[in-house]
Amino acid sequence: MKKLKEQLKAVSKELVKLSKQVEKATAKVDKLMKAEAKKAAKKTTPKKVAAKKTAAKKVAKKPVAKKTAAKKPAAKKTAKAAPKKAAAKKPTVLDAVYGVIGKARNGATIAQLKQKTGLSPRQLSNALYKLSTRGKIVAKSRGLYVKK
Repeated sequence: MKKLKEQLKAVSKELVKLSKQVEKATAKVDKLMKAEAKKAAKKTTPKKVAAKKTAAKKVAKKPVAKKTAAKKPAAKKTAKAAPKKAAAKKPTVLDAVYGVIGKARNGATIAQLKQKTGLSPRQLSNALYKLSTRGKIVAKSRGLYVKK
């Protein structure tokens, strides 16, 4: 009976050691999973988040060049490169909607605009509102827009 009790105590000690090792291993696995989730989140950022980041970059102030002889020519090169980037600008949502309306002879319906631009209803509604407030388009009838 004594021998059995000693064996049970030894087994329980070993089980305690094993349980501690399992807890450590699960903690490491959790840590690795969180790190991988962060990497995956950085790689696959939603469009809205990416748009906010690019908008924040546009709003940010340009760095001020230091007053050294070596830095002045570099500042001139970037100033010359800026107009080239403006010429290669992508068309905006407003440009896309305005282009579709302008190409249509009798105007464009909302269904046609959705199909040709591939915009969501909310984006399309916002674009139509902005274009109409700027005076570029007019609503001929409900859901039919014509270039002014």
